[in-house]
Amino acid sequence: MTISPNTLTALNRFGLGARYDLAEAQHQAIEADPRGYLMAQLTPESALLNTPDLDSSRVNLLINFAEAERQRMEREQAAAALTLASASSAMAAPSATAMPAATKDMMGPPIPQLNTQPIQREIMMAEVMARWHKGFEDTTGIVERLVWFWSNHFAVSIAKDQAVVASAGAYEREAIRPFVLGKFADMLKAVEQHPVMLTFLDNRGSVGPDSKAGQKQKKGLNENLAREILELHTLGVDGGYTQADVTSFARVITGWTWTNPNNPHFEPATFVFVPYNHEPGEATILGKTYAQPGVAQGEEVLSDLARHPSTAKHLATKFVRHFVADDPPPALVAKLAKVYLDTDGDLMAFTKALIDDDAAWTTPATKLRTPQEFIMAAARAINFVSPADKPERILYAINDLGQPLWRPGGPNGFGDRVQDWASAEGMKMRFAWASNMAAQANVQANPTDIANIVLADAASPETRQTIARAESRNQGFALLLMSPEFQRR
Repeated sequence: MTISPNTLTALNRFGLGARYDLAEAQHQAIEADPRGYLMAQLTPESALLNTPDLDSSRVNLLINFAEAERQRMEREQAAAALTLASASSAMAAPSATAMPAATKDMMGPPIPQLNTQPIQREIMMAEVMARWHKGFEDTTGIVERLVWFWSNHFAVSIAKDQAVVASAGAYEREAIRPFVLGKFADMLKAVEQHPVMLTFLDNRGSVGPDSKAGQKQKKGLNENLAREILELHTLGVDGGYTQADVTSFARVITGWTWTNPNNPHFEPATFVFVPYNHEPGEATILGKTYAQPGVAQGEEVLSDLARHPSTAKHLATKFVRHFVADDPPPALVAKLAKVYLDTDGDLMAFTKALIDDDAAWTTPATKLRTPQEFIMAAARAINFVSPADKPERILYAINDLGQPLWRPGGPNGFGDRVQDWASAEGMKMRFAWASNMAAQANVQANPTDIANIVLADAASPETRQTIARAESRNQGFALLLMSPEFQRR
């Protein structure tokens, strides 16, 4: 069974790659109408990750608080025991073999050992596996690609602190997945009011200078979240805003925070608006004055930003760059920006407009798979990861390849151009992992047969010959995974 070029485009450019076990019925359905097949995959429910064992961000943040408190108590107990042991040692007789029993009793219990496997990481590992299996089992992977794209657009990093480690997966499930085929304005609000984003971009402790808290406690204004909303999340760096707009917006979203369990005034570990910290009065942003009271002021700004023409252009450019080419075709960008504005930021219509455009199917496959896409496509091609495997195996691979899950180098997320991933060292590491994965391939077919499924007519005669002449089955699979046709989409 082989796959035609259009079916291969459907699976690679828009999805997560062809599976080794592509069924004949599915193959025929895609072949009959690749665009229609992808369109049918676009259902809001398909983006959700309904795994009973995964908790909400609120629960995970409360667990993080409890773990931090437990570790604090352990440190205090360890310090006290060490102090007692030192005092007892000073009182001890010169002969270690003749230590009186009473002195031994004074030394107290053994110093407790600190937990070296934080529960926050255990929570994250469960999220990693659920996310992995969702992508691996998806028919085409197009909706998961949307999730990965928007999650990177609204990037957070677990390098921030243990609270983000515990809740990065829940953040993606709560603020990204429900909206990838809904309205962008709804996703934007969910993201910017999520505890993980408020933590990552330091808005949790931002206080208006003229608020009651600012006047009494002399706490400062933090502009990080406001700046990144304008520069990265909505308008774009050339979107027409000024530094004055950043400062004004930062004042508007003061009081947007979340609280600890010991705060008696607010529900803990969830978004709250604290009037005591909020900068009072009107604010002018992009020439418009906002006079709404309380949290409504910031929400109105977000609503306007979501509907701004600069936001439409910024999102359309990133979307086309991700799926089609590093240099996005201007006509396709303009088309998507218009659809976005005409539909009030409807991401279902936005995505369908991309799939329906001829340029998205005829533009040569020059995009290089990112490390996460490469590892997933390899797994789908040769079945190298079984459901019983530990998540560390996946994380090691994408970490080595330079795209650690939920840990970009900054709020702009991971790069999305060929140059970001095509370094000599990066390709060398890809080959090392291709060989590692090939040795663990769990398919009955030989490399040539798998190449017919996942590369089909896209494979050049040279690639086919190279795979056929491999000295071993493992080498054949490694050469398949490293072929230009497999690396590009």
